[in-house]
Amino acid sequence: MDELSKIWQWNYRIGDYNLVFNVETLIMTWIVMAVLIFFAISATRKLAYVPSPLQTIAEFIVTTFDGLVQDALELKDYRKYSPLICALFMFLLLSNWIGIIPYLSEPTKDLNTTLSMGLLGFVIAHYSGIRAKGLKRYLSEYCQPMFFMAPLNIIGEIAKVVSVSFRLYGNIMGGSIIILVVSHLLWNLVIPPFLNLFFGLFVGTIQAFVFTMLTLVYISVQIK
Repeated sequence: MDELSKIWQWNYRIGDYNLVFNVETLIMTWIVMAVLIFFAISATRKLAYVPSPLQTIAEFIVTTFDGLVQDALELKDYRKYSPLICALFMFLLLSNWIGIIPYLSEPTKDLNTTLSMGLLGFVIAHYSGIRAKGLKRYLSEYCQPMFFMAPLNIIGEIAKVVSVSFRLYGNIMGGSIIILVVSHLLWNLVIPPFLNLFFGLFVGTIQAFVFTMLTLVYISVQIK
């Protein structure tokens, strides 16, 4: 279990503040972003009517999320949200998958990553709600059905960020702990790799999709 307790960090002191960076999370996140950028450039570099395999995969992903966003938001300008939702899913999916490669780990097993993604969705959802409804109507909805319910409604909105962030973090970190425990107890070359593939591919894909869809639903609820 020592692997989970070791956190390599960079510490920088600026005045009275101490900035701490989790090195492993930063490096893994940069790798994920580099792979996504390389995939996007490779898939769109030579667009053709007879698409290459990479272009086919990219078109399938973009078309799928374009349709999901259109169905959820029911807006004429829904396409301004499609790139965000598609990029969010791809980032989380690859972040969850990267742990199946030896010596690499999932940036999503760091709560800072999942909480950042949750806060990103929270800010976009409420900003979209204010733009769609106007500030007066947006604020008045927190006083429904009675004005004294406003504190509970605000807590409910904050709870959404916490729940969606901990859901993803808990599943990915839980999978890592189970794999480590099984590896130390069984000394088996078959079961740990199988569990690693199961949690990385199956659970990782489901959790990335659930997180993305919840973010999309939160935006939809605020807009409508």
